[in-house]
Amino acid sequence: MDKWDRRFMELAQTVSGWTSCFRAGRAIGCVIVKDKRIMTTGYNGAPAGIRTCRDRGECLRDKLGIPSGTRAEVCYATHAEQNAIIQAAKLGVSIDGATLYCTHQPCSVCAKMIINAGIRRVIYREGYPDDFSLALFDEAGVKLERFSPEAK
Repeated sequence: MDKWDRRFMELAQTVSGWTSCFRAGRAIGCVIVKDKRIMTTGYNGAPAGIRTCRDRGECLRDKLGIPSGTRAEVCYATHAEQNAIIQAAKLGVSIDGATLYCTHQPCSVCAKMIINAGIRRVIYREGYPDDFSLALFDEAGVKLERFSPEAK
């Protein structure tokens, strides 16, 4: 990891603070970078015009007893990675060949979107209980690196 990786991972951590997710430990931030330039950012939160879990005062997944890493479709929030990719599409920003920095390992749904968007490198800090995403990245040739603040 170089100083740029550190800087962009710090920014992903900052972006995670913008989450509207009510669930403890689920503040996720993402930054997509190309040629050391920030293309887009994303955090986990409800789509535009949809009330957030914070607005509702509860987490739907907690209310229904859905464990982390399962049934991602039952949630008001869109994942940070998805929001960053959607933002690029909405603004007409090419992220082909980019690097994605995320506070957490992407899930398999996000992995598929990352692969199809042409992102070539993913750096994440925290793990996630989704080994299938790891297999997808490996097969697609997307470089996946776990960020370590101690690494030089």
